[in-house]
Amino acid sequence: MKIIHFSDPHAGGPAEDWMAYLDKRCVGVFNYRFRRQFVFNIERLQKVVSYILDTKPDVAICTGDLTSTGQPGEFEKVIPILKPLRDSKIPVLYVPGNHDYYVHREKCVKAMHEMVTWFTKGRYEFNDLPTSIDLGECEFLIVNTSFPSNLLCSWGFVKPDTNKFLLEHCSKEKTKPRVLISHYPIIEDKPILRTRHRLFGQKEIVKMLDDGRIDLSLCGHVHFPYRKLDEKGRGENCSGSITRNGAFTDIEYDQTSDMFTFKEMSVD
Repeated sequence: MKIIHFSDPHAGGPAEDWMAYLDKRCVGVFNYRFRRQFVFNIERLQKVVSYILDTKPDVAICTGDLTSTGQPGEFEKVIPILKPLRDSKIPVLYVPGNHDYYVHREKCVKAMHEMVTWFTKGRYEFNDLPTSIDLGECEFLIVNTSFPSNLLCSWGFVKPDTNKFLLEHCSKEKTKPRVLISHYPIIEDKPILRTRHRLFGQKEIVKMLDDGRIDLSLCGHVHFPYRKLDEKGRGENCSGSITRNGAFTDIEYDQTSDMFTFKEMSVD
């Protein structure tokens, strides 16, 4: 089974209404205006879409942050790029990042909800999360860990209902590998240094990764790719930012050997 994993395009733009200057969007708009637009190249997103269409994997997975501030116009920027993938026969699984669910502003939240439904062809909606999707030789557990936070932090949270879902679901007999899809990394080596950017409430998920109830975690959020894997390819893969580094991951699962193998790819 072939999986293509990409993340964090961070399409951006100007403030779309005056209230953006009264909430967290002002931070994201400022960041995009003076930094992100110079280092995040949206053409790289087009290239990974072309690669996916040429390679025809069994599933394409995007672990969030399509946008910089979750504004409707930012989602609209990526729709023409993603549409050939969305309209193909390749299943797409997408979970919002913290920049997609950036503020509580109604029109921004609505745009994020609509993106989940549109990009996955209605396979699931945002309000269905957490959920499980059985595709080919793997089972995918899709969880939302992104919620609006304060001006200075990019926290993520595993809410009690998500932990309950995973604990109950993963107590059942496993018939195929379970792959967790979340924007935030589950395995955190430097929780103190990364307090402003880390995930909270994930201890039970770490235990499930350690004891094999969950086989693999796919995440984004961190813009430089890395992997924390054992000899069977179990653990965690962060694909990095497709538009910042051109990075994405080509993953193969071989049912005979029961192994995951990973290729760190670049569109550059």
